[in-house]
Amino acid sequence: MTESSQPIAEYTNADLEAMLRRALRNTLLLGLIPSIVLWIASGWRNAAMLATGTAISAASILEWRRLARFLSARLDGQPPPKGAAVAVLFLVLRLTVFAGGICVSLRCFRGSSVALLCGLALAVVVMAWEGLRLLRQ
Repeated sequence: MTESSQPIAEYTNADLEAMLRRALRNTLLLGLIPSIVLWIASGWRNAAMLATGTAISAASILEWRRLARFLSARLDGQPPPKGAAVAVLFLVLRLTVFAGGICVSLRCFRGSSVALLCGLALAVVVMAWEGLRLLRQ
């Protein structure tokens, strides 16, 4: 049997940071452009729901970037960046704010919940796509 190389072990923190930056950009583009089209096609309520889901997805990717920096520093034996404890506290706070944003958008906008779910799922889809792109290189 031959030894296979572990391709994921060859990636650096810079590769991860670049992937998360591309994922953030693509999430915003893939959420805001369809929001404009949806606004023209079916009204502002559905567009606002999709934009709300996209904003939560983009904010989640920003949070993942921050947590990835902390984990990378910890795994490399470096001191964690400033504000590590505050960032973990704000993670819990942001999750509460995101849940509140979902509830408010469902109650106030009264648009399609499918549009909101599409916006929320956008981060997962884009991250999976970017991860596959990174592994293919």
